[in-house]
Amino acid sequence: MADEAFQRRLERVLLGGQRSYTRLQVAELAGVSEERTRQLWRALGFAAVPNDQVVFTDADVEAVRIADGMIDAGVFDQELETAVTRALGLHLSRLAEWQADLLWSLVREHPELAADEQRLTELVETLVPQLERVQSFVWRRHLVAYAGRALAVPDEDLEARTQVVGFVDMVGYTRMTRRIDENELGDVLERFEALATEVVAEGRGRVVKMIGDEVLFVADSPAEAAEIALTLTERTSTDDELPPVRAGLASGRVLSRFGDVYGETVNLASRLTSIARPGTILVDRTLAKALTGDPAYELRSRRSASVRGYSRIRPAALRRARGQSGSSDSGPQAADLLGLAPRRGRR
Repeated sequence: MADEAFQRRLERVLLGGQRSYTRLQVAELAGVSEERTRQLWRALGFAAVPNDQVVFTDADVEAVRIADGMIDAGVFDQELETAVTRALGLHLSRLAEWQADLLWSLVREHPELAADEQRLTELVETLVPQLERVQSFVWRRHLVAYAGRALAVPDEDLEARTQVVGFVDMVGYTRMTRRIDENELGDVLERFEALATEVVAEGRGRVVKMIGDEVLFVADSPAEAAEIALTLTERTSTDDELPPVRAGLASGRVLSRFGDVYGETVNLASRLTSIARPGTILVDRTLAKALTGDPAYELRSRRSASVRGYSRIRPAALRRARGQSGSSDSGPQAADLLGLAPRRGRR
């Protein structure tokens, strides 16, 4: 579609300048060792480049200089530099891939753009600054939320603390992929992701990640986690375009590292999900004990089961108490009013 000259123009727009330097020149101009620039480049997830290849811009020099200054100022330890950079590169590469797909979907829907390089360049020039502003706003809002939590409990170790971990996955996903085409599969995944992120946010939880047909989330309180799992189960059961789901919840110490979560509690929640029946939510004994006595929920003990890594676990099935109604009764209508309801179809 595009010739080499057009690709260079597009690169200058996206990179904020022309490729002018080799990696060794970046290191010299930024006053940073050559080895550290190599480590940072790899940690960001970029392919290795020969020392004499001109691929870097003035923005790269400035970024390296800023990162070095943050270490000198004690913002983060130099030993953490590579780990922080790796996490940043991983998350932003996924975001960039989605945005590139979005752009090319737009081009496919409007073939006239593909034939007019000037219009396409102008579109990118307009779109990229807008995306940057939106991303900065969303990042700052999340930063405010997490900073608020940290300040609310200054003595708590936020890296390793007690939380409830939940997995909710679609039942029969593998079979479903064999009988529907890619567009239909994309619709299902987008609809489930939109619903899951909405319900978790409404329940004051946090989506850790979407893993294909499954969402992994954490919540600070047993009741919040229970409400999220129940609401998501109820909402999917009334959505004819989504298969039923099952869920597993466990409470305990959780190690949070660069946006992901680790530890026995995470593993246990995953194992409980694997043995849950469609439409059911299984919780571990710790969470069952915490929810016992709450009039909003019913807990029924299940027989002991053996799963990978656990010879005997005795879960409980979580349900709403009779006569209790959840947010699923008003959720779709409220979501419609706010413009947050999952769309029926891909963009």
